[in-house]
Amino acid sequence: MSDQDQQVFDDHRGLLFSVAYRLLGTAADAEDAVQDAWIKWSADDRSQVADPKAYLTRIVSNLAMERLRSTRHKRETYVGPWLPEPILTGGDTADDVMDAESVSMAMLVVLETLSPLERAVFVLKEVFGFSHAEIAEAVERSEAAVRQAAHRAREHVRARRPRFAADRSRQREVTERFFAAATGGDINTLMELLSPDVTLWTDGGGKVRQALRPVVGAQTVAAWFGAIGTVTYQGVEPADMNAELVEINGGPGLLFSAPDRVIATVTFDFDTEGRITAIHNVANPDKLRAVADGTRHDIGA
Repeated sequence: MSDQDQQVFDDHRGLLFSVAYRLLGTAADAEDAVQDAWIKWSADDRSQVADPKAYLTRIVSNLAMERLRSTRHKRETYVGPWLPEPILTGGDTADDVMDAESVSMAMLVVLETLSPLERAVFVLKEVFGFSHAEIAEAVERSEAAVRQAAHRAREHVRARRPRFAADRSRQREVTERFFAAATGGDINTLMELLSPDVTLWTDGGGKVRQALRPVVGAQTVAAWFGAIGTVTYQGVEPADMNAELVEINGGPGLLFSAPDRVIATVTFDFDTEGRITAIHNVANPDKLRAVADGTRHDIGA
């Protein structure tokens, strides 16, 4: 392989990860798909490739769809709620509302309910702006089938994902207040910030103790987080736990860690008034590796 071919792949590596992560919901699987794409790119006759970006996107999309089909059963038999694997993102992501929204925990949870084909079509069309013809070539389907899948996916997402939420600065302000209230045990402020029917989703994957069903209601959720500073969590005393505000999946989130490991991430969903309507708490240690290694991903389209 020539240096130029290597450079072409490296130039598109970020895009390939961005596509694969949105299709798979885990950083580890996305990295594997990108690596498999590299192997295929290395072995193929690249002299016949007129558009490397489209070609590589097609490879990684098909690899991701294959992987998604093979992992669906595991996710259906998962212990407790299945949440996507969180990643750290850079400030540029949060500045682009569409990029940030498309990689948010809440959106990835919705995408999880689509078929692999619908998910691929939705991501390539709505996030990356590929035409129906380009997507048809990428996913090896007819253009008519792609248009139909795009319509189904768009309607499905629209029904489950509110289009408008509080602006980014308001979201950060509420997250900062939540952070201060939770670490200070201020139940009253937590109650102010939470929607009455707020839902807390906790993912321990059977590896650590977490709620196996969604926790619903402001009072219960406020009590859950208000105890952070007073109870031992995963064997870590409150005095030994560090909590910080970081950008996770394109928005403000909380990162909890012990001296020797990352313990959990917490991200939020907001309504138009800035109240917290959903909280996603990932504590499965297998899903915290991407956050623990400190890599910040540029997942822009």
